[in-house]
Amino acid sequence: MFVDKSMNKKVITVSRDTGVLEAGEKMKEHRIRHLPVVEEDGKLIGIVTDRDVRSAMPSIFVDSCDIEEEKKKLGQLSVENIMTKDPVTISPLHTLQDALLLIQEKRVGAFPVVDEDGKLMGIISVRDLLRAFTNVLGIGEPGMLLGVLVEDKVGQLEKIVNAITEEKISFGSVLVSRHWEEGKRAVFPYLLTNTVAPIKKKLEKLGFEMLNPMEWYLDQLPKNE
Repeated sequence: MFVDKSMNKKVITVSRDTGVLEAGEKMKEHRIRHLPVVEEDGKLIGIVTDRDVRSAMPSIFVDSCDIEEEKKKLGQLSVENIMTKDPVTISPLHTLQDALLLIQEKRVGAFPVVDEDGKLMGIISVRDLLRAFTNVLGIGEPGMLLGVLVEDKVGQLEKIVNAITEEKISFGSVLVSRHWEEGKRAVFPYLLTNTVAPIKKKLEKLGFEMLNPMEWYLDQLPKNE
């Protein structure tokens, strides 16, 4: 799936001259944490976050006699003074996996989506990605997750899929992960059923080792060097 299918296209934006207080009010009104800053032609020039706005606010430790002066200065402060210029962006033609890896790498909560001319087309956030992957993986539907340990060779996944479909059970999704044991893979079929005991017995008879998905965690995997 591509970013343009999951991004928010109705983006609330501000200009470089927008006041910091106005930007903060926009965030509260629309319940958002990121405001792209654009030129009149729609070209992205920066982004301001709720953290940027909070950082510009007077400290609670400022003397009361100085608070009014600080507020006056804040009223004269524009978004251009606090925004992140030339923020990291993503193309609408990138995949959701690209967006997920980029968010993990850059440790930010959202990316503006721009076209080849740098014009804003949308914004995609961690929340958008979670919603998209929930739909892709089918985990919004009631079902149960299986864990199967397989040899890392061609044909193993096909055997598992055939064994399950023979029982007239539908798939929500299938995930395949590395395993810390060399030459092995972990397969996680999400099945749209509430009864998996017969399937587990069938797979064990076929020689597969069952894993407990509740005991699986990615930190067990070997780290990439």
